[in-house]
Formats: sequence, C-alpha cells, structure tokens
Amino acid sequence: MVLPIVAYGDPVLRKKGKEIDKDYPKLDTLIENMFETMYGARGIGLAAPQVGFPIRLFLVDATPFHDDEDLTEDERAFVSDFKKVFINATILKEEGDEWAFNEGCLSIPDINEDVFRKSTITIEYYDENFKKHTDTFDGIVARIIQHEYDHIEGILFTDKLSALKKRFIKNKLTNISKGKIEPKYRMRFPLAKKKR
Repeated sequence: MVLPIVAYGDPVLRKKGKEIDKDYPKLDTLIENMFETMYGARGIGLAAPQVGFPIRLFLVDATPFHDDEDLTEDERAFVSDFKKVFINATILKEEGDEWAFNEGCLSIPDINEDVFRKSTITIEYYDENFKKHTDTFDGIVARIIQHEYDHIEGILFTDKLSALKKRFIKNKLTNISKGKIEPKYRMRFPLAKKKR
C-alpha cells in the first residue's frame, strides 16, 4: 500500500526516532509499504518518519545509479543490486574528504541543493530479520545512507545549507508545508488549509 509522504513542516520529521524490536507491530507490512511508497515516488531512500512513524527505520535502493556515468565500473557493479533495510542504525564513523552532491528529498519536493558529506561511513544496524551488521560504505551509497540516517535523527538536508541558501528557499519551504505545490505522489501537508 502506498502511504502518504509527510511534507516539510510536520513535527514528526524533527523527532529523533525511537528504537524498535522485532515484535514491533506489523513491521513486515510497514517495510513492504515503505518500499512501495518509495518506488511510487521514484525515490532511492525512505525513512519511517517520512511516512509518519517516529522510529529508527529506513530503507535504501541505490540501483537507479547503476547507469550513472560518473561512477566507476566497480561502483556501478556495487550499486546495481544495493537494496537494504536499516533498523536501529547508528553511524559509528564518518571519514574521508567531504564532497558535494546535489540532494533532494521526497518530503521536500522540487528543492535540490548541493550538500557536503564525508565520503565513507561505518554503520551498525539490524536488517529486516533483526540480524546485526556492522558495515563500511563509501561513495554514493554512503551518501544515500547518511541522508536517510539524518531523518531518523530529526535532521533534514536543508539544515546543512548555508544561511544564504536557507533564505533563498524559505518561501518554497513554506509553500511545501502549506500544500501549495503539485507533487507527483501522495503527500500529507502539516499546514494545509482544510477544505470545508
């Protein structure tokens, strides 16, 4: 089932997600619905807060980058089947040079900006079967994971922009929260005026 994506301005996007255990109600269904929602919105990552659940869960599918000409052959091979669920994740280390990449967010449609992030991360997490992993990722995969991880920490990519950039997009963000946009997927707007 496709869930509505929560728009910028909703308090759930600012909450630090709570850890869950394997008995979390209907977890399999939530994960399935999140993948369906992400694909329906043509996303490459989605965090539970973006569909209204303030928990430490996000998923990533980097396969759309398989055809990216900026990636090396090894990177393309790696992303070609990179699809993962991250539960109760903790980034243990961020290292390497910071590099800019033009990011967007399903909760903040029509805004894309360059964001600087470290190139390599080490992350501890559980998969959908509650098997524990500690993995190191770099490049575009690390970037996607960092973006989604920020969501479970209550952080948005727009928080990482300069004060000047934030001023430039302020009105756009207000319009998003009020629903004064035409998204290509189902959304829930926190400040939209109710129709009578």
